Amino acid sequence: MKVLVTAGPTREKIDAVRFLTNRSTGKMGYALAEAARDAGHEVTLVSGPVALAVPHGITLVPVESAAEMAEAVKERAPQMALVIMCAAVADYRPKLVVAGKMKKREGDLVLELERTEDILKSLGRMKPDGQLLVGFAAETDDLLANAAEKLEKKNLDWICANDVGRSDIGFGSDENCVTLLGRDGRRYGIGPDTKRAVAEAILEIVTDSGQ
Repeated sequence: MKVLVTAGPTREKIDAVRFLTNRSTGKMGYALAEAARDAGHEVTLVSGPVALAVPHGITLVPVESAAEMAEAVKERAPQMALVIMCAAVADYRPKLVVAGKMKKREGDLVLELERTEDILKSLGRMKPDGQLLVGFAAETDDLLANAAEKLEKKNLDWICANDVGRSDIGFGSDENCVTLLGRDGRRYGIGPDTKRAVAEAILEIVTDSGQ
């Protein structure tokens, strides 16, 4: 099976040296990619900037911004049997980017932000018949309700509800705990466990559903 996984954060430039980003380390996405590889799948990993070793046996596509990730993913997704969008893609980017380094000055600095493309929603619209599309919902409150809404609105087959408000799991941690929600109403609690173990459980459930 051809599998596409996204991982890590994106960086949205303010100027030549500054950018907006988030706390994602890419560990969950890389765990999913490695678990898929070890299960015998042909894996492409589209990754934002992370401090992780490049996994062997996986096609790595490095990107930096949300726009770059959107381009890389939409180009490759139509050929994939399974797409897992685990990356923490920025929702907003600076409307204007300064070419050089912005100089410090008196008073406040006001940044005007604009929306980035909702990549997962775009994938839901262009999803070919037979493709499995999995998203992640990183939430701090109303976890399951928000995840269920995204599942429906974005035409997903599965969504992993991830409580990033907990310090023991989520961003930066080696462990995770998710609730996997299916379009057909199925619900699975996975973890707390290592991100690799959580990744293996997600893949087993999702790939079995497509057979």
